[in-house]
Amino acid sequence: MSDREIKYWVISASKDHVKNGTAQGIAQACHGKSAPLKRMKKGDFILYYSGKQTLGKPDKCQEFTAIGKVLDDEIYQFQVSEDFCPSRRNIDFFESKDLSILPLIEDLDFIPNKKSWGYPFRFGFFEINYHDYNLISSQMLQNHV
Repeated sequence: MSDREIKYWVISASKDHVKNGTAQGIAQACHGKSAPLKRMKKGDFILYYSGKQTLGKPDKCQEFTAIGKVLDDEIYQFQVSEDFCPSRRNIDFFESKDLSILPLIEDLDFIPNKKSWGYPFRFGFFEINYHDYNLISSQMLQNHV
């Protein structure tokens, strides 16, 4: 590992998609686009946030649902179906528990407007600072289930 500064990323995806990806040890972002994945480097950390339980359904989740570390600098495409070939990254996911965002909103720097706290997640992928990563990860990894 070089002395490059480690970065911390949040990816938004429905909980069903996150759990599928963690089982495969991969990350996808923004409906399979490669651009967000190119911003991540080996050794960076990622958190998945799930606003919904299931893609396309109204049931709320509002939890951080996975945490892991980027394993390498390779981005590759994987043919899922005839018309869907998303870009992926290999991730070492940690055993963790899902964590509600609601009690954390006031303390998270990446949420400037606490009333519209869901706004940052609309981008699907964004960088956060170490303080926010540590606040979330320490609770996800503590007494993991």
